[in-house]
Amino acid sequence: MAGIYIHIPFCKTRCIYCGFYSTTLLDMRNEYIDAVCREMKLRKNYLNEPISTIYLGGGTPSMLDEDNLNKLFLYINNVYSVNANAEITMECNPDDVTPEFANIISRLPINRVSMGAQTFSDKRLALLHRRHNADEVSKAVMLLRKAGIHNISIDLMFGFPNESIEQWKEDIATALSLNVEHISAYSLMYEEGTPLWNMLKNGKIEEIDDDLSIAMYNELVSQLTASGYEHYEISNFAKPGFRSRHNSSYWHQVPYIGFGAAAHSFDMKSRQWNVADVRKYIKSINSNIIPMERETLDKDTIMNDIITTALRTSDGIDLKKVENMLGSEYSNQVVKNAAKHIDEGLLELKGGRLKLTKKGIYISDMIMSDIMIV
Repeated sequence: MAGIYIHIPFCKTRCIYCGFYSTTLLDMRNEYIDAVCREMKLRKNYLNEPISTIYLGGGTPSMLDEDNLNKLFLYINNVYSVNANAEITMECNPDDVTPEFANIISRLPINRVSMGAQTFSDKRLALLHRRHNADEVSKAVMLLRKAGIHNISIDLMFGFPNESIEQWKEDIATALSLNVEHISAYSLMYEEGTPLWNMLKNGKIEEIDDDLSIAMYNELVSQLTASGYEHYEISNFAKPGFRSRHNSSYWHQVPYIGFGAAAHSFDMKSRQWNVADVRKYIKSINSNIIPMERETLDKDTIMNDIITTALRTSDGIDLKKVENMLGSEYSNQVVKNAAKHIDEGLLELKGGRLKLTKKGIYISDMIMSDIMIV
């Protein structure tokens, strides 16, 4: 099984916290989609496995019109073998989900939508420079349901400057009232180089303290699990049967190919990433040259990638899979490196899998760093 990721970098405006590659050059959308389709043909032999997941991310994929979306799926199906039950996700901005857009969705093979709600406070949305308001999220969910989408994910953020735990509880309650199948929740990050980072650096805003951040995370886990969501990855929660199959492929070493500017690919032996520039990307693809850099992965790097991804999940590291991929010396070394943390109750070794305990989640980055192969 394998996955396809398509990066749609176009945004009407940039959110002040976003560290992903995006552009406001909206007049280049048609030309860009033509280049993405051309890249598919140029790289048709990259994956020799059926496609089980497709993900349109961004940027703002919901800014594409129906013609561009139809063209993308036409090329995907012409170039690749897509499983009949493939998970096909599209990221959408809540305010883009109009009745007209919902009708477009209903005519496409998309069966999962991911929306960045972030918060249900208009004041906090304004701080982030988000385009939508809080009421538009519930309206979007309703329209998507009518369009036949029965797998909806929303993103939430916590830890805003001056945010109280009571305000965060209100956001969680509102999210739960939407009854969506999947919720991702992240602490507000201050990515270097973003406007939000500059505001912090210049003293215009302050980060919340660690104790409050931990309390907010605890509240999130407690309320979502009590409401029937499975806590299957540090920041991700799903109703039974609704884990993100595409994102899970990243965490469990499933090969994938990325199309578009700044898109990444992984074939089990190497990583590749395209140039993060729409104009350079289009020019290169139109010359039949894929504008990518490549990193060949040695066994140590693959093992460390597994540690920093699989260990974030409730499945943990499958030591038998590690042994089959890399050899018993790697599975044995990881267990050896983990011994201290197992003794301290931060990790557990059960059923051939190494997992974080609830206690270990709070210092997961330190634990991962500690058990890496050096």
